[in-house]
Amino acid sequence: MAHEERHRVYDRAGRIALAISLVCSAVLYSDAPAAAQGKCKEMRKVKLGVSVSPPNVVHTPVYVARALGIFAKHCVDAEIVEFEGGSSAANLAAVTQGQALASINATAISQGLKAKQIWGMAPRLPQAYMVSEEVKTAAGLKGKRLSATGGGVGGFNWVMGREVLKTAGLTVNDAQFVSSATAGRLPGLVAGQINGVALHPEDVYLAQKEKPGLHVLVDLSKLMPKYFFNAYGVADSMLAKDRAVVRDVAISLIEANRIIYRQKEKVIPIMVEATKKPQDAVNFAYDYLVKNCVWSVNTGFSRERTEWSIENGIENGDIQADKKPTYDQVVDVKLGEEALKAASGPTKIGGCGD
Repeated sequence: MAHEERHRVYDRAGRIALAISLVCSAVLYSDAPAAAQGKCKEMRKVKLGVSVSPPNVVHTPVYVARALGIFAKHCVDAEIVEFEGGSSAANLAAVTQGQALASINATAISQGLKAKQIWGMAPRLPQAYMVSEEVKTAAGLKGKRLSATGGGVGGFNWVMGREVLKTAGLTVNDAQFVSSATAGRLPGLVAGQINGVALHPEDVYLAQKEKPGLHVLVDLSKLMPKYFFNAYGVADSMLAKDRAVVRDVAISLIEANRIIYRQKEKVIPIMVEATKKPQDAVNFAYDYLVKNCVWSVNTGFSRERTEWSIENGIENGDIQADKKPTYDQVVDVKLGEEALKAASGPTKIGGCGD
């Protein structure tokens, strides 16, 4: 059989296998919402924001919780809304107005956002800073075009680019930051439109596959090992009004992350469908995220990480020193503890226990 024909056959077989897997998951869990409605007085509607459109693998716990009926089991009717960056105006407005639970950080709270984090989805940074072939060191980024996707100036990629530049004694004024949709991160690097960008594991895999000269300049979790990556938060007004449903969302998400760690074969099809990425790339990302304990197993919260991130924000001028928030102003510790207790208490999976 010719190479091209074999490739088509294997590709077709892979798509068929994925379709069968998705159908099996749907059949297995299709009665979950109905079962939940049987014991629920009502299915409470909640919107959950995701910081990237389409999401990266690390962002998929909410999709897993919905697809496997975990939300429904806790009488939650979850609608997922995708935003262009965790610090985007739309994302923060949705939280401020009590319309959604979404990713928030201490910087936003210091700037007046009346909200608290209720669950740490992924305490550790999953990304690597990837650069074009000619860039060999951080100093080589001087004068280059760097990504500012996910919120432009002040957004995640801009912040990560700033941190990498700092290692060479450079500032954001020494490079040109280019804003675009989050979906443009990988294509922009491959096409040579940008020279540096923070990429998630699946996109690192795809970038090296598509253009082997692209390479990782620095693993961001090693550059900033105490940085708190992603936590879900909710407006104080929503907490006061709908605390029970917020707690049940947190319970559902803790359970979803534990299933992710323990049942790869069950969650990979959901992740492929949500991210729209090839299964080999999703598998690569999943293995990296599990090995490095990126997803939380418990509440995901860490006073050390949160306080380090606050101090880093002050050092960089993102947080005014006189408006420095305390750990308890950022995190609803009590709600997290209640959700963890309802999810069978703290545990460890492998070496992961955040």
